[in-house]
Amino acid sequence: MATSPDMLAEIAGETGSLAGKAGVLPRQDIRILVKRGMVRSISGEFAESQYQPASLDLRLGHKAYRVRASFLPGPQKSVAQVLGELTQDEMSLENSAILEKNCVYVVELMESLEDLPATISAFANPKSSTGRLDVFTRLIADRSEVFDTIPGGYSGKLYAEISPSSFSIRVRKGSRLNQLRFRRRGSMQEEATGFRLSDKELQKVHDETPLVDGPATIRNGLVFSIHLAGAHAGDTIGYQAQRYTDVIDVDRVGAYAIDDFWTPITAKANKRLILDPHQFYILASKEKLHIPSGYAAEMAPIDPTMGEFRVHYAGFFDPGFGVGAGGMPGSRGVLEVRSHEVPFVLEDGQVVGRLAFERMAAEPDALYGAIGTSNYQGQALKLSKHFKS
Repeated sequence: MATSPDMLAEIAGETGSLAGKAGVLPRQDIRILVKRGMVRSISGEFAESQYQPASLDLRLGHKAYRVRASFLPGPQKSVAQVLGELTQDEMSLENSAILEKNCVYVVELMESLEDLPATISAFANPKSSTGRLDVFTRLIADRSEVFDTIPGGYSGKLYAEISPSSFSIRVRKGSRLNQLRFRRRGSMQEEATGFRLSDKELQKVHDETPLVDGPATIRNGLVFSIHLAGAHAGDTIGYQAQRYTDVIDVDRVGAYAIDDFWTPITAKANKRLILDPHQFYILASKEKLHIPSGYAAEMAPIDPTMGEFRVHYAGFFDPGFGVGAGGMPGSRGVLEVRSHEVPFVLEDGQVVGRLAFERMAAEPDALYGAIGTSNYQGQALKLSKHFKS
């Protein structure tokens, strides 16, 4: 179902104001940005399913450009200008096209921004399903010097850089690989600071509404560890991506057999896993998580002194994620893991990352788990939505 800006006004139930508290904008405020034409679509319409509790799904446009290398345009150039210098091939996405693994593509998105308020900046991240397919994607804006970040006051087009790593993927116009969040800052806040909760504030939140199913380890954010111990010997505790597989269509849900793409990893008596260099794994956190309705969370980059591996590619958690029976934490964090240059040993319960929490500017009018696109509520170890249960 598609909704026009006029219809969105009725959904919002008011003319809408962008004034309010500092923090991550909830979906009802994103609707106001759309209604006012600050977020636009090439088609002039937005699908209701694009609106997540604290973000807006972005859609691929009609053409993909294969480029020689990843790039940032810098303060003097548009993305289109750089594409003119680096493009190796063009392909239409009107029907569909295959993006080959280990290649880099740039696609203009259907959404753009027009006179974004100076007090509202935007930040992008891959969707959960994108990260679980090991598809590396980042947002690029005209005259930008950093990925995934749009300053307040921006007007212009938006592009997705896409680089599949483990599997070649089939995409088309309208496919959704990343999402955009908006932050409103107060008059005394810098553009990108002052949003994250301090450890003291985070401990208070946990005391009032448990963030994990047990004692919380809070150290520059909520610390989480890896789950490598099954209830019984031989239980599946993870998956390793196979190297030579068929193409995955990102718009097909529940269509693929797990064994055709993944090798199960079973629990061992020593509760240990050795990561092979440059291989991709899906694992799970030991802790069950819950993100309260007034907050959002993001997996923060791991301290490199903890090991040469990465545990997240799409690490944003919406308000309401993980709520279980009685409001207690009920969902594990699924981790996209890749070792770098050397083999690395992980032990059950080893700390592998942390969650940084931010305040919402207001509670969303619908939480994760209460909308039709909440594919990972109540998850344990879970591959992307494309695979059969």
